[in-house]
Amino acid sequence: MNLRQIEVFRAVMTTGSTTNAARLLHVSQPGVSRLIRHLETRLGVALFERRNGRLVATPEAHTLQSAIDQVYRGVQHVQNVSAHLRFGDHATLRVLSSANTGLQLVPRAIAGLLAQFAQSKVFFESLPTREIVQLLVAEEADVAISSAPLDHPVLDVREIGHWTLMCAVPQGHALAGQGALVLDQALQQRLIVYSPEAPQSRVIDAWFEQSGLPRQVAVEVRSGYAACAMAAGGAGIAFVDDLSARAHRPEGLVLLDVPDAPRFAIYSVTNLNRPPSRLGQQFLRTVEQELRLLTPT
Repeated sequence: MNLRQIEVFRAVMTTGSTTNAARLLHVSQPGVSRLIRHLETRLGVALFERRNGRLVATPEAHTLQSAIDQVYRGVQHVQNVSAHLRFGDHATLRVLSSANTGLQLVPRAIAGLLAQFAQSKVFFESLPTREIVQLLVAEEADVAISSAPLDHPVLDVREIGHWTLMCAVPQGHALAGQGALVLDQALQQRLIVYSPEAPQSRVIDAWFEQSGLPRQVAVEVRSGYAACAMAAGGAGIAFVDDLSARAHRPEGLVLLDVPDAPRFAIYSVTNLNRPPSRLGQQFLRTVEQELRLLTPT
């Protein structure tokens, strides 16, 4: 496959039709169709099935797309490096975070970093844990801030602080008027819990199990911020990490301290084979400063 074939194939996969792909690439629709047919002939496999005027990608097309996506990520990395070379001292930093650390902690740290290095550029993404590991291992990111431990032999994982639990309840809820939270009563309410993809899922579920009480699950979400939104809407109560709780707007929500709430670590993560640059080192120091302000002891 040449670059033009890759570009057209990816456009068709992305847009779902040759017409939309042609618009995206500013070329004619017949030209896109001819190129796809030529590509199928050359590869000896059908990449799309024609159903009622629509294109449906075959399993072979999805396999090809996965390989092409890897190439595009590599190209993006090359572009980032070339941009760094072009701008000389204008360094770049690629930062990843878990959902809750990406609400206030990491944005505030990035803002503080750019106040010191005004000509630098930061690329930031909030991603699931497994994707953070993949990008760091592939050296497609420089540093991550995670509220869950990441396990891989090539990663340097360091504890830099902690998060703890709070209880988010709707305004007017009976628990909100009691002052101190009674844990046994709270665990008998309709609960908003986390799907396995959420970084805090495993540790909060383990804490629930220690209570020995059955749970009445009302809603399952993927982030603490979504749990706060559900609680504010009256769907139930949620035990949320304090980073997500403090980032949520207070309207319709009451945040209660949890008696003897457990603490869980927050980590900085880098690749052992790619030590942080000067910019990365300063970013990590800034994260720790912001963390102390957000979660005072």
